[in-house]
Amino acid sequence: MVLSMLNTQSADAALDGSERDKLVNEVIDQINTEFPPAVLTRPTPVERAKVMEHVITLVGMAYRRRSLRPGQAVEQELSAEISRRLLGLGFLDLLLPPARTDISEITLYSHGLLQIMRKGEVRFETVAMRPEPGEVWRVLDRLLGPQNKRLDESNPSVNAKLPSTEHNPGGGRIKALHPAIAPPGRMPSINIRLYEQKPVLPEWLIERQALNAEMMEVLREAMQSGKRTLICGGTRTGKTTMLSALCNFLPEGWRIVKIEDPEEVWIDRETVQTIEARPQAKGTEVTPYNLSDGVDDAMRMSPDYLVIGEVRDGRAAMSLFRALMTGHSGCCTLHAESPRETADRLAGLMGTDMGVNRADALRTVASAIDVQVQIGIRNDKRRVISISQVEKELRNGLVAFNTLWRYDESSPAASPRWNKTADWKQAGLEEQ
Repeated sequence: MVLSMLNTQSADAALDGSERDKLVNEVIDQINTEFPPAVLTRPTPVERAKVMEHVITLVGMAYRRRSLRPGQAVEQELSAEISRRLLGLGFLDLLLPPARTDISEITLYSHGLLQIMRKGEVRFETVAMRPEPGEVWRVLDRLLGPQNKRLDESNPSVNAKLPSTEHNPGGGRIKALHPAIAPPGRMPSINIRLYEQKPVLPEWLIERQALNAEMMEVLREAMQSGKRTLICGGTRTGKTTMLSALCNFLPEGWRIVKIEDPEEVWIDRETVQTIEARPQAKGTEVTPYNLSDGVDDAMRMSPDYLVIGEVRDGRAAMSLFRALMTGHSGCCTLHAESPRETADRLAGLMGTDMGVNRADALRTVASAIDVQVQIGIRNDKRRVISISQVEKELRNGLVAFNTLWRYDESSPAASPRWNKTADWKQAGLEEQ
């Protein structure tokens, strides 16, 4: 009786960390011996079921060899974990849809700490999960392999995609750093930004108090009339989310050409053509294709509206503004903390990368943009800080922003307020 009770102890009590790892690796090695890589990488439903069934058998046998009987529930839990490592994305399967649908970002530190950011939040929180280095590398190889990418000392920084799936149709983007450049070097440093699993609706932003309904109506009119709109904000302020939401207002039937690096914006209609930038493939003669190339090509595709992902360099800015100044309508995002910084940053990018003098760059900005939307973080919440009309003539040599709405900095966190400072038609933004 006593022996029976001891043999039904939990796996955690029966095996220390190293012994548990040995058991897991023992089963994984056996599965890798019995099933070819093609089956484990892209199993059919029948093959998946067969592998999982065999994992359960091997886990039971491994415990018996150690004279342990932890119980069916414990064995099934460990079998499920091993199956995730072999057939899925290991620890990520516990954080990605359908297991979790409340996460917007996942980050793994090179010393093993794992954190997540929930949707609507702006800070990371730690999760009680510590994947071991071997599992992390297996997961990363499974993600990078199909994209013909690798992470090693000769290529220590990789940008890749998290592929879309039935449960996570939005996919995501991956940034991975090799331990050689991410001390202490126990494992890679990984950051995964998840994209929305469904189109972002304007009502979603109003419900979360990012702006009020009257402000959204102003932006609806701007988009429907084809105004050239620039959405600005700092890191993680929700620029892409705002862009995705506003694209719902574009008239049905418009031909929309979307240029991104990487693809993030989800526009739920058929008349959208996406162009995606790509870096130069190291060690090959494959040439890079950047945002400016995409904008140049898009101008020859008869678009009704251009949607451009974040402008990061002067060449992309010049290509975009050239398009906007020659009769094309469009919307894009930019990393800038204020309207004034928007103009200064764009002028700086065009000056540094394209040799455009500051005065000409500022005149270009004023001519090419109609509406500027500024987003920021207040009280750990994403808010629209201002909506401004961009005046067409410089004022004292500077781009002039005529503010239509401004966030009330004195408003409480739970009840944000915005002040209307000018009327839409008085600001000269009425449909022409």
